[in-house]
Amino acid sequence: TRSIAVDLGIVSSSAVWENTDVSYDTAIGGLPFFYAINDQRPYIRQTAPFRKEQFDNGTEPGEQSLTGWWLRSQSSFHNGSGIKFYDPSAGETVNYRFQDSKGVNVWTKGQVTLLKDVTQSHETTGDIASNGTTQQHLRAINWSTYTGVLMHDEYDVDKIDSNGNVTHFIDYNSGSDSPVYAICDDGVTAYWITNTATKKTVYKKALTGNSSTSNTAMFDEIGTISNAVMEYVKNRIVMAADNKVYEFATSASAMPTAVYTHPSTSHVYTSITASGTAIYLSGYNGIQSTIEKFVLNTSGAMPTLTSAITAAELPTGEVVHAIQHYLGYVIIGTSKGIRVAAVSPDDGSLTYGPLIVETSQPVFAFATRDRFVWAASGVAGEPGVIRIDLGAEIEPLRFAYANDIYYGGVTSKKTTAVSFIGNTNRVAFTTNVGYTYLEHASNLITTGYLTTGNIRYNTLEPKNFRRIIGRGEFDFGSMAIDTVTEDGTEYEHITYDSSIPAQEVSTTQPEAAQEFVAFKFTLGRDGTTTSAGPTFKGYQVKATIATPRQRVLRFPIFCYDVETDRFNVVTGYEGRALDRLRALESAEANGDVLQWQDLTSSTGESRQVTIEQITFTRMTPPDKRFSGFGGIIEVTLRTV
Repeated sequence: TRSIAVDLGIVSSSAVWENTDVSYDTAIGGLPFFYAINDQRPYIRQTAPFRKEQFDNGTEPGEQSLTGWWLRSQSSFHNGSGIKFYDPSAGETVNYRFQDSKGVNVWTKGQVTLLKDVTQSHETTGDIASNGTTQQHLRAINWSTYTGVLMHDEYDVDKIDSNGNVTHFIDYNSGSDSPVYAICDDGVTAYWITNTATKKTVYKKALTGNSSTSNTAMFDEIGTISNAVMEYVKNRIVMAADNKVYEFATSASAMPTAVYTHPSTSHVYTSITASGTAIYLSGYNGIQSTIEKFVLNTSGAMPTLTSAITAAELPTGEVVHAIQHYLGYVIIGTSKGIRVAAVSPDDGSLTYGPLIVETSQPVFAFATRDRFVWAASGVAGEPGVIRIDLGAEIEPLRFAYANDIYYGGVTSKKTTAVSFIGNTNRVAFTTNVGYTYLEHASNLITTGYLTTGNIRYNTLEPKNFRRIIGRGEFDFGSMAIDTVTEDGTEYEHITYDSSIPAQEVSTTQPEAAQEFVAFKFTLGRDGTTTSAGPTFKGYQVKATIATPRQRVLRFPIFCYDVETDRFNVVTGYEGRALDRLRALESAEANGDVLQWQDLTSSTGESRQVTIEQITFTRMTPPDKRFSGFGGIIEVTLRTV
């Protein structure tokens, strides 16, 4: 007898076959078949190819491995910090960049070294003022045979030379005197404003003087002030006292007429700078902050204005504390971080870009030299500065940056001022109610680190990161290499020094495969020569893909109109072979994920598969078990 043909249905991903009266050998997407296995047509299982043909087009030579390893290399870090993932295919936004650093100099192409150490100098007592402004200011000065900084701290102004020696310059007393509200210098003489009884008064004194040298009163005016800022620009002094803006010569002896009065008496001016065509004043009124522009008239004087020209308006809630013109840009320090504005050479108008870096404190001041800008920003909550490279524009008006020198172990303070120490290349900075800090002339910081961007090879699949090598010079000091996982756990692998040269090591931790990891390189100063340390030049990481390997299954199956199982149960009808062949071809064409079952297996093996290839060979029925149209189907499946 012939069984009822119920084995032809719609092939689908959810269809599963269960033998009843006919004992089939296998089923694909709920469609059952008999195996046609013999010595000429074997059943084959093998690992699916998981490597692809490739060529080396990486930005780092040898980046593409042709031998099984996945490689990631980096030979320079001069484009600064700020990336989360190091995927070079993202282009210039990640090339030569890293995630984070502290205590290291990354600005020389092809090498990373330790920054200079920082020493604690003169104490500061002024806190952040009630209006949000800083009461510390630093200015690079030379006097007599000395080079150093002029340090303003609330009631006091002192000269600190490059060795940290302090000379008192102005000594006002809290309770009997008013503080110094603002100070500037022209390279020879210092100028400042304070209150005397019922008047605001501007004084001056030669930088060669000290606290016992008499102050020269330039002019005064009835009415006291509570905030001021002043700067020597374009051979004149521009001063904002409360909400009024003044311009006067260094030889002035009478109070000038204000060139502009802001309509709000509560407006707080914070900083002054000048470009080739304009003078800029920054300030804020509550949470609204602007940069105002004053363009000189044909006689070279600032025009008397009834309304200021707004050169830039910051987003509501972002307050400007400092502006500095340098190399054709205006660098803007705000309560949120640092921005850079392009300056029009025609009229001095400003176009500012996005936040380059978001800081944990307001940015109160800048110092500039070469192509770099140092910002009084703090470093990871400690006193210190951030450095910006105006020669490395990562994106329009977004420049490379990295943490620079800092003083460790101090928290809950804000870095309030920054300057170079005279004409040296050493930096000084201050904090509120803290100290003035000076960059050391030769000693390196004890330790510093650089953490790479997370490495994921442009895929979310898990990987086994198993080898790493760091390159560099380690005759002085040391360098440790750690893996950093997603949760911040660090696993140390090796420390290079004069006795352990650079070598490739196994990274056995973490044991489990990871979607991505970063690597941390910690540089240590030499134990004997404090001015020497290691030079880190790059690294290479090796990993393998950790996804489960796919299998390719290739086997023959019978496809005839009428077939008989191993128990001589007959099934089929005329046209059945062609119907089943077309059903398989349709599933193959659609790329469906199907359920494959091996019904002869004692364990009942079942897997999700896709059909990679179907080859139908029409043949004469091999024996009485098969009849009608049909042949052998060679099926190639890939597990998923």
